[in-house]
Amino acid sequence: MLATQRQEMILAAVREHGAARVSDLVVDLGVSDMTIRRDIAELARAGLVRRVHGGAVAPEGTRASDEPGFEVKVEHAGPQKAAIARAAHADLEPGQTVALSAGSTTYRLAELVAQDATLRPFTVVTNGLRIADALHRAVAPRDLEVVLTGGVRTPSDALVGRVADASLALLRVDRAFLGVHGLDESGLTTPNLAEAATDRALMGCAAATTVLADHTKWGTVGLAKIADLDEVDLVVMDDDAPAAARRLLTDRLQTVADASPTPGADASRTPTPHQEDEA
Repeated sequence: MLATQRQEMILAAVREHGAARVSDLVVDLGVSDMTIRRDIAELARAGLVRRVHGGAVAPEGTRASDEPGFEVKVEHAGPQKAAIARAAHADLEPGQTVALSAGSTTYRLAELVAQDATLRPFTVVTNGLRIADALHRAVAPRDLEVVLTGGVRTPSDALVGRVADASLALLRVDRAFLGVHGLDESGLTTPNLAEAATDRALMGCAAATTVLADHTKWGTVGLAKIADLDEVDLVVMDDDAPAAARRLLTDRLQTVADASPTPGADASRTPTPHQEDEA
């Protein structure tokens, strides 16, 4: 089992129960006490858990079902998220209208769109406040239109609720890029019920949907379901994703793209989908 897989399982235990004991994790994961303590230390440095004697607990001021704030999420698996954003950016074309859900990986994609003067004219619909801010700092801003939904703000700076859903119902875009909290064989999930509904509305206004998910999202299950896997057209994951995950996604979707964390490896504007498993 990879360190990132262990850490995601530890994080899932903390989110579900509010705490996790080192002794229990040693038995559940079949590794040494020292390995578990190193994993907890890594999660604590990312702000995802708080170290305590004998284990880990949810950060102060949060509940087990809470989603981490934006600053925490954007730093976690940063190189992988950057690689995924580069792969998604490579398929964008001038003249398109796309929707970006609120999220740390979609934020990385928004930064690339903002910096790319060749990608004009271009229109972005988003319910992400951080995404809108990144796009408003764009190169060649006059040819980049940003449509920000209204709604109620979440701790992760997403706009959700009836106002956001109603505004998205009036729009049509070429493609939606969706960040998710969790992804597995049953579909896409998030801890926030209102955000799940708004994500569904965002998918509903798009001709096609691409999910941007780093490998740590695989196997994580949030409280609220966004959609089934067969409602997705493309999943872009970094190449640290488990082989079993890539096999399942390829079987279910027929369209999966791998993103290399190596800078420049996928930076050119070329198609990235693979039609076969590369495990």
